[in-house]
Amino acid sequence: MSAAGEGRIAILISGRGSNMEAFLEACERGLLPARVCLVLSNRADAKGLASARQAGVETACIAHGDYPDRQAFDAALVLRLQQAQPDLVILAGFMRILTPVFITPFAGRLLNIHPSLLPKYPGLNTHQRALDAGDSEAGSTVHFVTPELDGGPPVLQARAPILPDDTADSLAARVITLEHEIYPLAALWFLQGRLTLNEQGAFLDGQKIPASGILYRPQDAVRHDAADSGQQRIG
Repeated sequence: MSAAGEGRIAILISGRGSNMEAFLEACERGLLPARVCLVLSNRADAKGLASARQAGVETACIAHGDYPDRQAFDAALVLRLQQAQPDLVILAGFMRILTPVFITPFAGRLLNIHPSLLPKYPGLNTHQRALDAGDSEAGSTVHFVTPELDGGPPVLQARAPILPDDTADSLAARVITLEHEIYPLAALWFLQGRLTLNEQGAFLDGQKIPASGILYRPQDAVRHDAADSGQQRIG
């Protein structure tokens, strides 16, 4: 972090960047003591790039089609990100499978958000898969990024009930509002030095986070209690 205590966050997007906008808003409102130092996309037509530029944030595009393989593309991403010197790298709808070429240089300071209650439904089409399975709830999980796809240690998890008339679209719309709450919060914990990753897993305030992540409950946002089902409430 800078001498002024302001963290530097780089965000990778491939599309409209709604989670990116949640970060920009959290920084603007002073809820997150940081600034977004770079928004990077693999698509020049990503709508989020225009939103970031309008907010005065530096942007860049590195098109994956310009590189012969994933490793070469990832190396280009690393070089551009290192120029920005971020404290934390955020994947926000970045639709590329990353290799260790990218993950290793940012290990322990690379977060992703996945629209399911991990370890359920890694990969794509998560909401439809939850509906097809007859699940009673869905949600989203912030997790550290490791080489295993959507398999890094969970940090924070928000749940939403699945309603009888839900479609994949209606469920996604409800879950994404929770994403906009939990993702900046996890970033805040990291920038405060409370959230860490080591070989044993993810830790908050020196205590190992349960395998399913910390359970987010908005009404408990300023508390730090033991929660049901082996999870912890946020604090």
